[in-house]
Amino acid sequence: MDPNLVSSLLKQIEASDRSTAAHTWRVVLYTRALAEAFGVDDDTLRRLTHAAALHDVGKIDIPNAILQKPGKLTDDEFEIMKLHTVTGFARLAHIGVQDEIVLNLVKFHHEQWGGRGYPYGLEGEHIPPGARYFAVIDTFDALTSHRPYRHDVGPEAAKRAIDELERGKGTRYWPDAVDAFIGLHGSGAIDWIGLHFNDGSNTPEFDAGGVDRLKPV
Repeated sequence: MDPNLVSSLLKQIEASDRSTAAHTWRVVLYTRALAEAFGVDDDTLRRLTHAAALHDVGKIDIPNAILQKPGKLTDDEFEIMKLHTVTGFARLAHIGVQDEIVLNLVKFHHEQWGGRGYPYGLEGEHIPPGARYFAVIDTFDALTSHRPYRHDVGPEAAKRAIDELERGKGTRYWPDAVDAFIGLHGSGAIDWIGLHFNDGSNTPEFDAGGVDRLKPV
């Protein structure tokens, strides 16, 4: 994908979902670290960068009252929220995006290894690899960063997130991805991501074209 198109779409996502550049950097860098642990080639890493950055592009089409609700969603509201996977896929396809890695991650990142996710209830290896990686990343970042309904962050939040991944291994999440991510977390190899791209920092705008040059600091 054209990095300029990625940047343009990200501005729309951030405006609708109040997500931050720090969030985008984190999920992209976590995804790349996990993919690298599996030996993914450079071209696939670049495409996963775009896919992870745009994973919630479908939220542009979700009403703000649902996106910004501070409390638990009703069943009807959650059904509307779930549509962001297919509306995101449709939006990208409509503007001519053809990269299957990008389209598949956007569409399938809420599928679960045990077949109880959405939108289609795919199971196991029927879920594309990029979406399998990202399901782990999405949960970890969601549980360790600020949300309208939760402000608990820090080491204890990270520990609870790791515990959640362990509990969901083999049901919600691909076991190999959970094990690899927990290994990265336990080694300290990805600590720099949360440290330098936290929601309280003055994070620069996400650079889809420059992420390859970024190194741990």
